[in-house]
Formats: sequence, C-alpha cells, structure tokens
Amino acid sequence: MKWIVLLCLTIVTVLSASEDKYTDRYDDMDIEGILDNSRILTNYIKCLVNEGPCTPDARELKSILPEALESDCAKCTDKQRVSTQIVLNYLIENRPDAWDALENVYDFAGVYKNKYLAEKTTTISP
Repeated sequence: MKWIVLLCLTIVTVLSASEDKYTDRYDDMDIEGILDNSRILTNYIKCLVNEGPCTPDARELKSILPEALESDCAKCTDKQRVSTQIVLNYLIENRPDAWDALENVYDFAGVYKNKYLAEKTTTISP
C-alpha cells in the first residue's frame, strides 16, 4: 500500500501537510489528462528523482513523500488512494522506466513495491 501511495502522490496529488489529512484541493485533478501528457508526467518524475527542476507544487509534494510512505498514507483522502491506484497501474503497464526511476529513489529495497503487488493480487483474486 505504501508504494501505491508514493506513486500517486508523486504524479497526481500535490499535498500539503495538515494535522489530520493532506489537503484535498487537488483531489479533482484530471488524472487521465496528466497520464496522457508525457511532458507533464515526465517533468513530475524528473523532479521527484532529482533529475530536473521542480515546480512549487512538485517541490511541496516531494517534501512530504517520506512521511506519506512511512505512515502508509495515513493522512491521504479516499480519493487520493483511488488516484494512486490508477497512476501506479498506468506506470507499471506503460512507463516501467518511470516506475524504476521512482523505485530507485523511494523504494530501493523493494519493500513498498512488494506490498503493492501483493495487495493488487489480493484485490484482483476472487
């Protein structure tokens, strides 16, 4: 689950920390539009893997990712969790290069990826 949260937060949801939940101001972002725009998606990824400049929103996102991973996204909204699933599925199937780059920075031991894949299998299996 932690890896799911990481990637969604990485690509789609720019959050700022609050006491109880991350802000929901980005919950209605056009996820499909972002995933369909290679330039935008690549820019987010480059920022998060320290290979390119960051917009202020991406910088904010990057600063909270470690906490989101560590807490299993305890402060995420339900919408952010769903968005995460969509983004991860897309990256695994369509952008394995991006998946690998993010994993090398945020999950070099494979802990979050293995949890994600186990949960995906459990969710899909009858």
